[in-house]
Formats: sequence, C-alpha cells, structure tokens
Amino acid sequence: MQILYENILELFKGDGWKYVIMWIIGGLLIFLAIKKEMEPTLLLPLGFGTIMVNLPFSGAIGAEGPLTTLFNAGIANELFPLILFIGIGAMIDFGPVLSNPKLMIFGAAAQFGIFFTFCLASMFFELPDAASIGIIGAADGPTAIVVAQKLNSQFVGPIMVAAYSYMALVPIIQPPVIRLMTTKKERMIRMPYKPQSISKATRILFPIIITIIAGLVAPSSVALVGFLMFGNLIRECGVLDSLSETAQKVLANLVTIFLGITIAVKMEASQFLQPTTLLILGLGLFAFVFDTAGGVLFAKFLNLFLKEKINPMIGAAGISAFPMSGRVVHKMGLEEDPQNFLLMQSIGVNVSGQIASVIAGGLILSFAAGFGGFLG
Repeated sequence: MQILYENILELFKGDGWKYVIMWIIGGLLIFLAIKKEMEPTLLLPLGFGTIMVNLPFSGAIGAEGPLTTLFNAGIANELFPLILFIGIGAMIDFGPVLSNPKLMIFGAAAQFGIFFTFCLASMFFELPDAASIGIIGAADGPTAIVVAQKLNSQFVGPIMVAAYSYMALVPIIQPPVIRLMTTKKERMIRMPYKPQSISKATRILFPIIITIIAGLVAPSSVALVGFLMFGNLIRECGVLDSLSETAQKVLANLVTIFLGITIAVKMEASQFLQPTTLLILGLGLFAFVFDTAGGVLFAKFLNLFLKEKINPMIGAAGISAFPMSGRVVHKMGLEEDPQNFLLMQSIGVNVSGQIASVIAGGLILSFAAGFGGFLG
C-alpha cells in the first residue's frame, strides 16, 4: 500500500501530468486498434506498451528493463524490421507489376514527398534527423526505423510512431487528398485489367534482379531490399511452401507484435512530450500527403499524352502502405462506379511503391552521409 500511495502522489507533483497524457495517447492507440480495426497487430501492442513505460518508476524500461533489452536486441540493431521484411516479401505477388511493368513508375513518382520533406525538415533539424523525418512519407514503418537508427536520429520515438500511425490512418488521410486532386470524371476512368501469363522463371529471377539493381543504384538499401526480395523468392521458388506460409503469417505477426510493444520504449513522457514531437508529426503528415499527391499528379501528367487514359487515383497507391493503399483506391473507384474495378492496377502500383520506398530509404541514407561528409 505504501508503494501505491507513493506512486499516486508522484502523479500529482512535478511532471506527473505527463504520465496521464501518455496514458491517454496509449488508450487512443488501443481504441483505434480495437474499435476502428486500424492495424491492430501493431497499434494494440504499441498502445499497451505506451501505458506500461509511463507508469511511475516502471520496471519495464531502464538499464535492466525487459522492454529496453528487447529494444536493444531487435530495433537498435535493425533486426526486427529486417525480419519483418521477409514476411512482407512473402506476402507480395508481383504478378500485376510483371504483367504491366509501366506501373512501376508510379511507385517511384509517389516518393516525391520524401525528398521534398527532407529539404523542408533540414530548415528545423540537423541533417540526420531531417532525413529520418522525410522517410515517414513512405508510410513504411520498417524502413523508417532502419533509416532513423542508422543515422542515429535523436527523435527515433516520434518518427516510428508517426510512420506507423500514418500507415494505419491511410483509409482516413488518402481519400480527401485524392478527391482534392482529381475530378469525378477522372475517378470514373476504367482501366480494363489484361493479365498476362508470367513464367515461373521470371517470378524467380525478378527478386534477384531487383536486389542487384538496388545494390548498384542505392547500396545502402541492399539489406532492406534484399530481405524483402528474399521473402518473395521463398514464395515464388515453389519448394518452400511451408516456409513461405510461416513467413507470411506466424513470422510477420509475431515480429509485428514485438516491434509494436518495443517501440513503446521511445514513448516515455520525458522523451515524447516535446514541442519537436508535434513538428515531426506535422512534417511526417506533410510528407505523406505530398507522396499521395505526387503519385496522382504524375498520373494526370501522363494522361496529357496518352490515348488510353489512366485513372489518376492509382498513382496514390504508390506509397508503401501495402496493401491498404491499393484497397483504398479500389474502394474509391467502386464508390464512383460500381463496375470500375481497379484492384489489380492499384495493388500493382502499391507493390512497386514498396520497392521504391526501400530504395528511397537507401538514397536518403546516401544523401545524408554524402552531405554530412561534405559539411564535415
């Protein structure tokens, strides 16, 4: 009872109010996970972990705290994000992209917001922090973690929370941006899907070739791209079906749970409740919105020269939030025209965005290192 009394007193003196705010934030994340079903595998452990680490004198963190130990073992060395990429790669079917390779250019176009925000954030933060903030726009949590950790950003917590929160909020954030950038007529453009038979050899060679190309274009992205493509190779090789199923389900879900509750280490009130956190969240949202707008505007630009028009909404699926963004675009197409099926095209762009965001992360690392060396 004495311990309970002392801990309650702690909440009513000094900065104790900050703990209560973090409990509210944790509760909001749990609410979104359960009530709104927004990325529950991630947001539920993140919300619960946030409450855990913000209990007065919490034994969950600190030098010998179990969550700190887990953080050092899985995030500080980028282990969890890389393992998660194996699971994500095993989930991805590159068939729609291989049937229509031109869809890959939309994945590249939708990374515009990352680099624009990188430049904008450099006005307020040191270069490593600005680069880490810019990558939030990819809506790719594992890539954001790896970039922030490799650049030793001091804002790892807000960056991770922003990246994963915006991933979960794709169905809320993207539709207004898409509607603002397009007309009803454009949203009703139909794109007949013309599937082509993709040989097994092509499916096997694709992840290998992409890894090689990524290594030549952005060497810093090799680990991220390589683990993603290795997961896809497990899926496509045809001799590791049980391993592929494990990677897609058990491995991906287990690592996501560990990732979510471990990120909470950086959600401690004293670290998180800072004015810079709001600025980072705002810049991350800016990057996310401009990535979405960049993909849409690029599609609209191409339509100036094409006879067979592209539905510009599919450009928005070029962010890395797979498969949520592709589903959002498909759903919006059906809302405008119940016979307008854009799922295969939007998913094709979405998986291209997954690759492009990882390469963008490698380029960001290279740019930050290059500029850092130049400035140093």
